[in-house]
Amino acid sequence: MLKRPDHVLVLGAGPAGLTAALRLLEAGIQVTVLEKAAKEGGQSGTTTFEGRYGTYRFDYGGHRFITHNAELLQLVEDLVGDELLTSQRKSVIRFQGRTYDYPLAMGNILKTAPASLLAGALKDLAALPFSKPNDDNFATWITSRFGKTLYKNFFEGYTAKLWGIDPTELSADWAGQRISLLDLKDVAKRLLPVGRDTPRTYARSYRYPKYGFGIIFERMAQKVEELGGKIIYDAPVDGFDYEGGFIKAVKAGGNSYSADAVLSTLSLPYMVNLTGGECDLSFRGLRFFNMPLEMDNLSDCTWQYLSDPDIIATRLQEPKRRSPFMVPEGHTSAMLEIPCDPGSPLWDMDNEQMFAKVCEVLNKLGVDSAAATGEYFSTYQSQAYPLMSVGYEAKRARAIAHLNQFDNLIQCGRQGTFRYIFTDTSMEMGQMAANVLIDGENNRTTIYEHRSERTVIETESVA
Repeated sequence: MLKRPDHVLVLGAGPAGLTAALRLLEAGIQVTVLEKAAKEGGQSGTTTFEGRYGTYRFDYGGHRFITHNAELLQLVEDLVGDELLTSQRKSVIRFQGRTYDYPLAMGNILKTAPASLLAGALKDLAALPFSKPNDDNFATWITSRFGKTLYKNFFEGYTAKLWGIDPTELSADWAGQRISLLDLKDVAKRLLPVGRDTPRTYARSYRYPKYGFGIIFERMAQKVEELGGKIIYDAPVDGFDYEGGFIKAVKAGGNSYSADAVLSTLSLPYMVNLTGGECDLSFRGLRFFNMPLEMDNLSDCTWQYLSDPDIIATRLQEPKRRSPFMVPEGHTSAMLEIPCDPGSPLWDMDNEQMFAKVCEVLNKLGVDSAAATGEYFSTYQSQAYPLMSVGYEAKRARAIAHLNQFDNLIQCGRQGTFRYIFTDTSMEMGQMAANVLIDGENNRTTIYEHRSERTVIETESVA
């Protein structure tokens, strides 16, 4: 890396970018943040909707703050203060008219699962000792550990719906950090009534701001500006001036901005393509359909996984379960996550048509769609999840190698490193990237692989 810069351009005002900007400013380095949207937060933002009965707030997805990093938790507590609540997560799986506890519970499975599923799972369990784990792809990862019965019932259809590709085309990396239990033998052992082990699963307790997850980054943006940083909104980056291994200027919103170094959270393939390389890594998009409901509570679940392939959404969320202040008193709201990509029929469908489809989903799930107030809107994230298809690792490595030729450029964040990570890890990446520029030590590889251990990524939390 170059010597310590006097001025850094930060591309993107999401969790990684703002956390990096804050660290740089605290070190006495001038910062200009370029953000393509009209407000900060990126995928961690919150949208406010003024409805007939009052104010409703919707996040871009199911956010909650969990972290194993006490320093990072302290930063968030300092930013949000007394408005940072402690909430409890409850999740269930909805499949073929049945509701399963998540994580697995012995009594619930015996009461809920059809006899054919139980019989098939037991048959698979007997055969598993004779097979070895197979990490060729997501489908083989699941079947070699859980058996074909659970794969066909719970994983195959849901995974294809979420990613838009056959599970055999999805990398096993996705399973390693998202599936809570080790294998079907582990499930059987842990489900025994005498078992005392806790499943390798998610953190139930988490922190959440009173008025939506985006408050964290609204406060962070305010602090960046208080410390002398400049945030320029409505400034999408569309080009670079570079020579040799040095980025001379960034083109955004019709203007050109120069600085000593560039800290980017923009997507890895986008950055490669803008700097003369080629990269066809892609992302899976999400459409969030948001609607107020004229009822006190939809359920007691933070979210419900919708595993049936014929249901267009993958999750049904109730923002009130995170904070009662997300809705007017005596009312609630629903948000359905609909995986689709820009230009697809589900992405382009008008809200009126989508509302009709969503009402069908609610009725199928036992929620009376007549409780809808008739108000609704959609929000979109075109790069919600990095699409980790089989072979993506080599493409990612080539993309990183291309960008590493620029001595004064560093990438971080979910899109910037093409990693499925949570907010706290994005923020840690931002701090690490800032430290690289502050200290002049080239440890970019450490940032790109930060928290990449093969373990479920939300099990530990000091929150």
